[in-house]
Amino acid sequence: MAILNADPKILVFAFLGGVIPSLLWLWFWLKEDEENPEPKGLLAIMFIMGMIAVIIVLPIEKFIQSQFNSHNSQIILWASAEEFLKYLVVLIILYKTHHTDEPIDWPIYMITAALGFAALENALFLVKPFSINEATVALLTGQLRFVGSTLLHTVSSGILGIAIGISIHSEKFKKIWHFLIGFIIATTLHSAFNFFIIKNDGNDFLKVFAFLWVVTIIVMLLFEKVRRMSKN
Repeated sequence: MAILNADPKILVFAFLGGVIPSLLWLWFWLKEDEENPEPKGLLAIMFIMGMIAVIIVLPIEKFIQSQFNSHNSQIILWASAEEFLKYLVVLIILYKTHHTDEPIDWPIYMITAALGFAALENALFLVKPFSINEATVALLTGQLRFVGSTLLHTVSSGILGIAIGISIHSEKFKKIWHFLIGFIIATTLHSAFNFFIIKNDGNDFLKVFAFLWVVTIIVMLLFEKVRRMSKN
């Protein structure tokens, strides 16, 4: 792999370029839940496991690509695999713990894992441009995909986390129903982003990015609603 042969300095710069934006976003979301913050150690584990999920999903996506000729099917299945793995990471870490007793807990943990996922994904995206001395091009052009990716993962996982959080005190059937709705919405949003970015060579990026910001605002409003539910 070209990444393994890259200059260590380049890997460091690419890693920082991927991680720093995610940490800034994480700081923003955690500021929204300052009254009852989650354990920092657990959040750190969640972020790191989100990064590890990228390594796990890569061979899965290669397998999907080898088994499905339809590009549209590949995009949908790639998005489904990524969204499910981010959820699975959170589920495994929180299994049989008392850290999900409030509705706000799920969106916080889902967003944290998603930002870890986006951090490594973006770092991998930056390795090639840095390797050919095109750092400025990587950061300012290339349709700013790595910025869009961070926002996308935050919003999609936030939607699923909010759906689960809303149903936290509901009966089992409603919990399953909320999860399915949240997962479908998250996967649909993720698939739509990938479709317009990959299929159209990023020509519609500004429109898609603007749409993502609209969805982000909606997620922020829903996040606030779930936060208030946690107080009651």
